[in-house]
Amino acid sequence: MARDISTVGVVGLGTMGAGIAEVLARSGLDVVTVELDEAGVARGRGHLEHSTERALSGGKLDTAGRTALLDRITYSTSLSDLSEVDLVIEAIPESLELKAEVFAELDKITRPEVVFASNTSSLSITEIGVHTARPGKVVGMHFFNPAPVLKLVEIVKTVVTEPDVVAEAVEFAERLGKVPVVIGDRAGFIANALLFGYLNHAVRMYEQRYATREDLDAAMRFGCGYPMGPLALLDLIGLDTANEILDTMYHQSRNRLHAPAPLLKQMITAGLLGRKTGRGFYTYDAPDSPTVVASGAVSTVESVPPRPVARVGVVGTGTMATGIAEVFAKRGLDVVLRVRSLEKAQASVARVKKSLDKAVVKGKLSEEDAALALARITPVTDFEALADVDLVIEAVAEELSVKQAVFAALDEVVRPGAVLATTTSSLPVIECAASTSRPSDVVGLHFFNPAPVMKLVEVVSTIATAPDVVATASAVCAAVGKHAVHCGDRAGFIVNALLFPYLNDAVKMLEAHYAGADDIDTAMKVGCGLPMGPFELLDVVGLDVSLAIQRTLYNEFREEGFAPAPLLEHLVTAGRLGRKTGKGFKDY
Repeated sequence: MARDISTVGVVGLGTMGAGIAEVLARSGLDVVTVELDEAGVARGRGHLEHSTERALSGGKLDTAGRTALLDRITYSTSLSDLSEVDLVIEAIPESLELKAEVFAELDKITRPEVVFASNTSSLSITEIGVHTARPGKVVGMHFFNPAPVLKLVEIVKTVVTEPDVVAEAVEFAERLGKVPVVIGDRAGFIANALLFGYLNHAVRMYEQRYATREDLDAAMRFGCGYPMGPLALLDLIGLDTANEILDTMYHQSRNRLHAPAPLLKQMITAGLLGRKTGRGFYTYDAPDSPTVVASGAVSTVESVPPRPVARVGVVGTGTMATGIAEVFAKRGLDVVLRVRSLEKAQASVARVKKSLDKAVVKGKLSEEDAALALARITPVTDFEALADVDLVIEAVAEELSVKQAVFAALDEVVRPGAVLATTTSSLPVIECAASTSRPSDVVGLHFFNPAPVMKLVEVVSTIATAPDVVATASAVCAAVGKHAVHCGDRAGFIVNALLFPYLNDAVKMLEAHYAGADDIDTAMKVGCGLPMGPFELLDVVGLDVSLAIQRTLYNEFREEGFAPAPLLEHLVTAGRLGRKTGKGFKDY
């Protein structure tokens, strides 16, 4: 296919089809485009002229290059004009009936050896291909929008697609300057199958008023380095498009997690489709504008005065405890670091000094400020030394019995009115609070590792947490330069509850042999702009840690889709825990 292609047919000249036609023409190919009527042709020509004009003004094309590109594209309203093309790419609306009709017609018009590629993002290539006499020459080539900019192309093979057709589709995508990944014919392919389950989960969290739209979006941007939060991304994609993809995925997978959240349907019915209508989860200053209009709402946190905090206690000796101690000391607060022994105290202070010295070397801190910060940390071995602190943050091992013992000890000695916080990432905060006689003073403060670097802190309120304690936690985060997001006391809070089911889904996809680990990682990095692919991230986090979090989520929510992937269980049993053991999903 890729060796002898000089002319390509493109059926459909919407945003996607016009983008694909531009990509092809940029690569020196002649392109024959077909639309339903002259109005469609005019719209498509307008898309291409606007896009190439932007490329010209941005210095990515010169005038001669733009003219040559546009001259390579011809327009038609008849499929019969595709009789001599070497390849056809279909990019019409997502309707199986319409696509089947087009493919059946193309089958009669084109030469028998011509390959048909569908740009569908969610429909079955198998179901499209059976409407031709050449199902072995039908393949998916799913470009991402905008096609001239985004590099990923998902090559979708069916059980009857000829192997050389798949190989040639990969080669052709590379010829276009794209990054191809190969996947079996399943709902959503790679990127959408993993992305839309995560987006749907975020909608459900918002629907249940578990967290605000701003906090859900900020949590994933600051906690995972995602380029956009889930609700802002849904507004960009379009809620109607998202609902359609989820519905298609659900009808193929029967996975309840793919069933579109009821809120999506309600918003679509009300005409709130996202940026294209000027309103979705957010309100924009005009249709198709990226500028969000401020809501003007005052949160309950801001309306309650916080308790004063000048002196902070930290319990623990690990990376998280010393990182938190450093964060507070650098911001001018006195820190009492409670450790089990003098030996551990020396090691903890040494760890903080090493981190501060690094900051000095990088020019992020002066030597004087580093020395002052270190002097503000007082290591102690007795809980009694925490008697007069205003806030205590527990950062011991992630075991409930250990944390409960710490909270019981703190309850005995810490002054009334002080705030008691836990950094747990997965355990119920209320279980820690129940070990004290003052559950209203207990809150979750989930810092992310490494604490001196990561901006996010999840503030977790239990059903007993007092409003001024939540306000204090929020004010403390602001004082130390962190971005606080608020949520209820449910397994995984925001970030882990959204992140780990997505990672688990990726393992299930690999386990089912639909795609390889490298292709899945590439799809999510190149197609969705994520900083790491799911398997790279699992290996960094640790497969044992990931499995423990996934089990916690499953045990709390009892969602069948949250059950840990058997492959993850088997790798942990085999001692393949990721980077820390040198072997995980990949070998190091």
